[in-house]
Amino acid sequence: MPVIGLTGNIGSGKSTVARRLKKLGAKIVDADRVAREVVRAGTPALKEIVDNFGPEVLNTDGTLDRKKLGEIVFTDPRARASLNQITHPRIKEAIFQEIKKHRSKESPHRKEVLVIDVPLLFETGFNHDVDEVWVVKINEDKQVKRLAERDALMPDEIRKRLEAQMPQEEKLKYARRVIDNSGELRETEKQVDRHWLDFIKEHFQDAGGI
Repeated sequence: MPVIGLTGNIGSGKSTVARRLKKLGAKIVDADRVAREVVRAGTPALKEIVDNFGPEVLNTDGTLDRKKLGEIVFTDPRARASLNQITHPRIKEAIFQEIKKHRSKESPHRKEVLVIDVPLLFETGFNHDVDEVWVVKINEDKQVKRLAERDALMPDEIRKRLEAQMPQEEKLKYARRVIDNSGELRETEKQVDRHWLDFIKEHFQDAGGI
């Protein structure tokens, strides 16, 4: 059964697109949610993170202080690489199992579309495991404004996060479909609806719809 890889850089609005796709009938696997699960309190991954970065990356309740950890890894490429070595294999395995289950003959939802919402889709190689890639793009001014408002980030922090990701222009080269989220919400939703209908026609035209 078909799988869509949804990606875009930080602050692009992937979550907005994912919510619309869910409303249209897609099943969503959110890599950010998976990432939080693999480092929850008591997990081997969290222990490795503490061993590498120290107890100061923990909240008082023993959970991961994601903001503190972010301040470390987005200013030090080596620290970011160390974190990725701990978390990425676990995140990839969890998402891969979702894809495998979705594609299996035993799946009860033979006409269901799975969308994996993965910021680092290309960096982690998931673009090879999906049927097509959708990229959410946004103009830089709106992106910076959104990050400042949503995450309370300073300009220097925003710059470091943007530099840590694959450039938007590169991602667009590999996109099967592109959603421009630079305008109003309704315009974004219209684009998603149009792409969804085209996708369904292409993948289920011989199955009488979905």
